[in-house]
Amino acid sequence: MITLRKAKEQDIAVIRDIAAATWPSTYLDLIGQEQIDYMLEKMYNKGELLHQFLGGHIFLIAEDNENQYGFAGYSIIDLEEKVYKLHKLYVLPSAHGKGVGKLLINEVFNQVKEAGASALQLNVNKHNNAKDFYLKGGFEIKESVQLDIGEGYIMDDYVMEYKF
Repeated sequence: MITLRKAKEQDIAVIRDIAAATWPSTYLDLIGQEQIDYMLEKMYNKGELLHQFLGGHIFLIAEDNENQYGFAGYSIIDLEEKVYKLHKLYVLPSAHGKGVGKLLINEVFNQVKEAGASALQLNVNKHNNAKDFYLKGGFEIKESVQLDIGEGYIMDDYVMEYKF
C-alpha cells in the first residue's frame, strides 16, 4: 500500500535519487542529456533543496514500507492572492500507471485548499506528456513562457493553473 508523508531535510537524498531516476525518461527526447545534467545539478543539488526546505517548500513522498516511488514539492508564491505553485511532481518510471501521481496531486490539492488557496499553478514543458495529465485534472493553460535558466538553456513551458 502506497502512503504519503511530509519529507524532512534528511530526505534530500531520496528526492535527488528520484529526480535523477525520472528525468532521463521524462526529458531526454525533449531537452537532451546535457541540459538534464545541468538542470539536475542546478535545481536538485543539496544546497538548493535545503534552501527550498528552509524557504517553506513542502515536499511529499509517496512510499510503501520499503520503497519511495515519487514526490511532489509546492509552496505559496503569492501571499495576498493565496496562489500556490506545484514546483515538482515526479514518479519513478517503474511506478507509472499505479496512481502515484494522482495520489500526490490530490494531496497537494487537499493541503493547499485547506490553507485557503485561490489557485494552484505549475510550469510544464510544452511537449511533456504530463501536460495532458494536468489538463485531465482540471488545470488550464494560463500562458506560454520561455525562461532563460543559464548556460544558454531555455525552458519552453506552459504555466498551468487550477482555480479553487
